[in-house]
Amino acid sequence: MTGDETASSTAKQLQDVTPLPDLSHGRPRAGLVRTRRPVYVDLLPPCNSGCPAGENIQAWLAHATAGRHEQAWRQLIADNPFAAIHGRVCYHPCETVCNRAHLDSAVSIHSVERFLGDLAREQGWMFDPPPVRSGRRVLIVGAGPSGLSAAYHLARLGHEVEIRDAGAEPGGMMRYGIPNYRLPRDVLEVELSRIAALGVQLTCGHRVEDLAAERDEGRFDAVFVAVGAHLAKRVDIPATDAGTMVDAVSFLRSVASGEKPSIGRHVAVYGGGNTAMDAARVARRLGADDAVIVYRRTREQMPAHEEEAEEAEREGVRINWLRTITAFDGPERRSRSWNSTSRVTHGRPGGSRH
Repeated sequence: MTGDETASSTAKQLQDVTPLPDLSHGRPRAGLVRTRRPVYVDLLPPCNSGCPAGENIQAWLAHATAGRHEQAWRQLIADNPFAAIHGRVCYHPCETVCNRAHLDSAVSIHSVERFLGDLAREQGWMFDPPPVRSGRRVLIVGAGPSGLSAAYHLARLGHEVEIRDAGAEPGGMMRYGIPNYRLPRDVLEVELSRIAALGVQLTCGHRVEDLAAERDEGRFDAVFVAVGAHLAKRVDIPATDAGTMVDAVSFLRSVASGEKPSIGRHVAVYGGGNTAMDAARVARRLGADDAVIVYRRTREQMPAHEEEAEEAEREGVRINWLRTITAFDGPERRSRSWNSTSRVTHGRPGGSRH
C-alpha cells in the first residue's frame, strides 16, 4: 500500500469516529456528548389502527394466546359488542396491514374473533351491568349496527337507553343487508339479546317523524340519530320493461324479510362489489339456473374481495369481465337480453362505465 493510499484510508477511518470535544470553549464536559437523541413516538399497532371497530387487538390476542378466553372476549367487547357477527362479516383489514405478513403470514385475527364470539354464545357469557345509574335518558333512532353499538356503550355508562326503529325487527343492515348464509339469524339474535339484557329498550315498528316532539314527550336528555343509508346505487340502463329490474339492496332486503321474489331462471347482476356477489349467490339459492355478474373492469380492479368472487364462482355464478350492459330487452326475450352488452376495451379506475 502506497503512502497516499494509507493516508486516504486513515482519513476515512477518522471520518467514522466521533470527533473529540472542544474543551477550550463552552462549559466543561467529562467526555463525548451526543447531540442527536432518539424520539419516542407512541403509535397504534397496524392491526389496531386498521380495525374499523377500533378494537385493542393486541390486548385480546394476548389473553387468547394464554388460554384466557373469557378475558379475551371481555377485552374485545370493551370496544365492539358484536364479536360473533364481526368475526363473520368483517373483511379483516387488520390482517392486511399485519406486520407478521412480512415474515410468514398474517395473524388470523378474524378467525380468533369468531372463535371467541361463538365460545361466548356457547358458554352464555353476558355483558357486565353498569356499576351505577346516571339518571340520564337517551333516545336512539335506528336499530342498526350504529344505533345498537351506541346503545351498548351508553348503557354501560349507566344511562337509560331506548331505541326506536321503523323496521319490524332490530338489526338494520345486519339483518336486511347481509344474507343468512353469511350471518345466521340465531347468531344475530344472541348478540341482540345481550344488549337488551343491559336494560336497553327496543321499540320496533315505530317511525320517528318529529324528533323534537319525541324527545320532549319522552323527557330524553339526548338523542342519537342512526337511521343508516339503505340506498342503492342506480344505473341508467334503457329497458323496454323496467318492472323486472331491481336494485340489489332492495332485493336482499325482500329476501331477508321472508319474501320470495320471482326472479326467473336467468339473472344478470350489474356491478363488481360485495353486494353484487351477495345478490348473485342469493339468486342461485332462490333457484336461478344461471346467474351472471357483468362488470366493466378487470378482476384486479374489482371492488369485491377476492374470496367473495371465488366463493361465488364455486357456487356456479359466472362473471363477465370488461363488459357493460347497454340495454335490457325484457323478460320475454331473456336470451337476447344477455347479448345487449358491449365490451369495454379498458378498465381504468375512475373511468366511465362505457
